[in-house]
Amino acid sequence: MEAYRLARLLQGGADNELIPYYQPILALDTRKIMGYEALARIQTGAGMRSLGPFFEDKTVPMNEQIRVDRLLREKALSHFSQRGFGETAMLFLNIKPSWMYQTYVETGELPTLRLLEQYGIDPRRIVIEITEEAFQGPMEQLRTVVDVYRGRGCRIAIDDVGSGFSNMDRIAQIEPHILKIDIHMLQNSENHRGYYGVLRSFSMLADQIGASLLVEGVETEQDFQRAIEIGARYVQGFLFARAEPELRPALSFAGMIERGLEERRTAMIDEERYWQLQAERLRLVTGAAAVCPNARPGHGGIGAGAGLAVRGTAGERVGVEQQDRFVESLLPELEHSCIRVYICDEAGIQLSSNYIRDGAGVWCREAEYRGLNWSWRPYFIPLSIQLEGDSEQVMVSRTYTDLDSFDRIRTLSVPMPENGILFADFSVPCDDEI
Repeated sequence: MEAYRLARLLQGGADNELIPYYQPILALDTRKIMGYEALARIQTGAGMRSLGPFFEDKTVPMNEQIRVDRLLREKALSHFSQRGFGETAMLFLNIKPSWMYQTYVETGELPTLRLLEQYGIDPRRIVIEITEEAFQGPMEQLRTVVDVYRGRGCRIAIDDVGSGFSNMDRIAQIEPHILKIDIHMLQNSENHRGYYGVLRSFSMLADQIGASLLVEGVETEQDFQRAIEIGARYVQGFLFARAEPELRPALSFAGMIERGLEERRTAMIDEERYWQLQAERLRLVTGAAAVCPNARPGHGGIGAGAGLAVRGTAGERVGVEQQDRFVESLLPELEHSCIRVYICDEAGIQLSSNYIRDGAGVWCREAEYRGLNWSWRPYFIPLSIQLEGDSEQVMVSRTYTDLDSFDRIRTLSVPMPENGILFADFSVPCDDEI
């Protein structure tokens, strides 16, 4: 209904009531406003209204949507050229892929580039934001058009990363400069580890393709902290400012950003100190066990400890070998947050059984894990090199999701006598993540 009323209003000659609004986009590194996203607004008798419903309504003719969009874009670019938006601030322009491609095929040109020439705007200060939409044609066709913008110096952003349009294949083909994370995924990540993992994967993707991560829709301090945690370089949302007709000074939110960064920095320092303490405790425990002749790998000694449940076949239970004996000697001394322990050799072959703590806190032995090869894990070779020749060092992994339990864990790695590596998985405290 809202889209219908807006369409009737525009058909009635309300073009003069179209007004571009601008929402600031903040850079965490400079603490400045790095750019503004141009958003469509219209002045009505009931006040200022967003044109979002108008552009999203499939009953509104596409040609009318394109006409209104171009008119607003020209007003925004005219404003940009007159005000300058600061010496380096950028202007983000949303363009649907289908409109972009259709116009280029029909006319052989892109109206936005013509407007940049008309208003004397450096294309390097323009970000072409490809909005979330199902583009039906081959991606090579869209890439051709995107490359025209790129060739003139414009930057490319993909909006609503994680939605249906912006899948990994399309991102790889378009090679954007900026990835914009969909706010709904950010909110879902609060209570769903799967969403959180996907968010982290987009952060890694941005690193791999040389793009920057922009988290939009940041509304709360908790949103802001999560955005920092997943690697955002840029943030945007109501926590800082709504879309406005005028522009704010570049450092308007510097204090807020600084406080948010300091809060995260302090939390990370406390977190890493906690894990370094866990690492030191584990080093002392393994060091004490290693000097005990009956427990040291390569020697005879104790059997399964008290309270140890054993999983596996009867044949596996008979031959408790030396590596298992060493791990078993550690179990009574390990922190309750330690949920799994095992030993591998330098080639990644698991020498010991898995020792895993069940829900009742009882250690269970999983003999079937012996002989598995973990060298395929990306971290293993760098880790073994780092630990090489340093019997005093304990490495602490980043937080990740366990393959079996899907719990958030960290792994502590300790070099063992005779070139082995002991791995101890620890559950992450609830406050270890924002």
